Amino acid sequence: MTELHPAPLSPRPRRVFMLGATGTIGRATVAALLRRGHQVVCFLRPGTPGDRRGLPDAAILRFGDVTDPASIARDGFCGERFDALVSCLASRTGVPRDAWAIDHKAHVDALAAAERAGVTQVVLLSAICVQRPLLAFQQAKLAFETVLAQSGLEYSIVRPTAFFKSLSGQVERVRKGKPFLLFGDGTLTACKPISDDDLGAYMADCLDDPARRNRILPIGGPGAAITPREQGDYLFRALGREPRFRQVPVALLDTIIAVLDGLGRVFPRLRDKAELARIGRYYATESMLVLDPVTGRYDADATPSAGSETLFDFYDRLLRDEARVDLGEHAVF
Repeated sequence: MTELHPAPLSPRPRRVFMLGATGTIGRATVAALLRRGHQVVCFLRPGTPGDRRGLPDAAILRFGDVTDPASIARDGFCGERFDALVSCLASRTGVPRDAWAIDHKAHVDALAAAERAGVTQVVLLSAICVQRPLLAFQQAKLAFETVLAQSGLEYSIVRPTAFFKSLSGQVERVRKGKPFLLFGDGTLTACKPISDDDLGAYMADCLDDPARRNRILPIGGPGAAITPREQGDYLFRALGREPRFRQVPVALLDTIIAVLDGLGRVFPRLRDKAELARIGRYYATESMLVLDPVTGRYDADATPSAGSETLFDFYDRLLRDEARVDLGEHAVF
């Protein structure tokens, strides 16, 4: 889906080094940067020759190992000059080993290489959940945010509230006649989800908007905050069916975590399972909205909005088979 009102060309087209280009947000950001007239060089993992992985023909593809600083410099920057670094790179699982390797170290290494290449501006996709950092991947992201903020480069740290992808795991389940699963009563949390294209446009516009420089930028999509129960209600209504919910107690997740933690002391491979369960519990109990540091409560009114497509617009497109979603690591149910 393209922007309803395409942005004008950038007044200062730049040479952009792009990390994380093959994720859903990464692809949307690359497309938005190209529409604004920037030259975009994407640094990707090696793959099948000729496979552009859904990236536009105008994007320049280079291949190497983002966990190897020598490869970043040699195979990515190639001794050339760049103006900006844009990153949508994130660890796939969020377990400690991956988080510190990707969300922190790979970014630190890329930042160092970018500075040597003449980069003066960085746009980073982070996550709003780092406001309450209880998990390894949140701590790793925060650690790099600190490095970036202290680098002396101009920066924009974008913290989106929630992605459509992560909230679409139950669409097919409901369409097949199964109940919508809720943690608790489905009103424990809320978010203001933002579409891939709206977030990609927001990321790209950080390069030219002085008001977004040297700032942490929480951002959600248009409309009011939505609870999981409201998501389910909408799906049933759109399908013309009576709502059917199945409530899952949060205490069940606590039990699973305790069991996996215990077993992990004997079987180390289960430690990652325990961390994944903790990640699931976090998203089941924490809203993806701006956190008021004084009250300790999430504030929908204080959460900025951008873009035009709502989650329910996206649900409608999914139900009409006009869109699809590859859940990947976001497949919770």
